[in-house]
Amino acid sequence: MLHVEISLRLLEIGRARSDKDHAIIGPKPGAREAGQPSCYPSPVMIRSKGWIFGGLAMLLVLSATACHKEEQAVEGVAQKAVKAEKQAQATATVRDQQRAQLAQIPLPTKGLYADVHDPAAWANPFLAVGADTLTLRILLPDANPSTIGEGTFLRPKAARRQELQLHPADLATAVVAIPAGAWRYGRVIAVAESPAAIPKDRPKIRRNVEAAIQQLNDLGIVVEEWPGR
Repeated sequence: MLHVEISLRLLEIGRARSDKDHAIIGPKPGAREAGQPSCYPSPVMIRSKGWIFGGLAMLLVLSATACHKEEQAVEGVAQKAVKAEKQAQATATVRDQQRAQLAQIPLPTKGLYADVHDPAAWANPFLAVGADTLTLRILLPDANPSTIGEGTFLRPKAARRQELQLHPADLATAVVAIPAGAWRYGRVIAVAESPAAIPKDRPKIRRNVEAAIQQLNDLGIVVEEWPGR
């Protein structure tokens, strides 16, 4: 009888050790029948270690994922910054080349155009600014150096006049391409609002005029602004 009790005791101890990672919380068997109060309507299994390790693993995974995304974001910002810097350097180089080319045109002589008030009589490049496009008018130099017949039907002035429709972004490139002989007054351009503009477009056109003047000044060109006609 003693051996049986010892065996049963050892069996209970072994079960207790094997279940040390789990605990059952709930009423003792027969507690409800005995009318004893209980905080748990039914036995609840709580994993003492498994859920802790699982939670830690999940946190590590989430942390690693967040760090990876943050590294990707930082890398993307750095790449954009490098690209923007290269583009800025390239733009600065092109603009410096344009300035150097236009610097070969002499500075304007005010006395040559101070009395010119009619756009048709303006002999230098003339820029008419619209809502979406720019019109650059150029009077090309006469290839014949002789003054004989100049301005007559044999050598009409209108035949040397050209008008180019431009996008605002192409203004600098177009101005640099103007022949040196078309700058009769020196490095000055007349700028005016397009006479064909409708009233509702006036605010937009005004902004375009200011942007064009800024571009031309940045190229070292003097701007003679005329009122819209």
